[in-house]
Amino acid sequence: MTQLYLIRHGIAVERSNLINDEARPLTELGREKTEKVARRLKKIKISFDIILTSPLLRATQTAKILHKAGLSNKLVESSHLSPGGSLHCWIDWWIDSEYHHHKSTVALVGHQPNLGNWGEALIWGDNQGSLVLKKAGIIGLELPTSINPNGNSELFLLTSPKFFI
Repeated sequence: MTQLYLIRHGIAVERSNLINDEARPLTELGREKTEKVARRLKKIKISFDIILTSPLLRATQTAKILHKAGLSNKLVESSHLSPGGSLHCWIDWWIDSEYHHHKSTVALVGHQPNLGNWGEALIWGDNQGSLVLKKAGIIGLELPTSINPNGNSELFLLTSPKFFI
């Protein structure tokens, strides 16, 4: 069984014509809230074998905060986590990875609606756009390793950052 944590990036600078979407950084408040979430995760002894992050700046900054807090020794960018990335491609990566074949804990740092949709697909087999993940919020899932995780995963955590602050 793999424990999968879907973590949305922290609060970022608002969209505008002055800055490319991929380059939008976390705001100071976004960094502070994400740091509080990371400290709380560390305090309750949650850690990750790997943190995979979207290559967009706000997600990589969020992932680096989690990494710096000591939640994982391994941080890797993954294009699968870009907006519009494919859950099926990520599942293929996971099945071929070392994290599929033994008990592991994996964090994915990305974007809404992708992460909410991925959570729904893993739990119920498709998505309705109903799971909304707040900025710096977390969905925790247990993924089976013996069968396809789509529609066969179990939700164990759905929380906004307020729970961790």
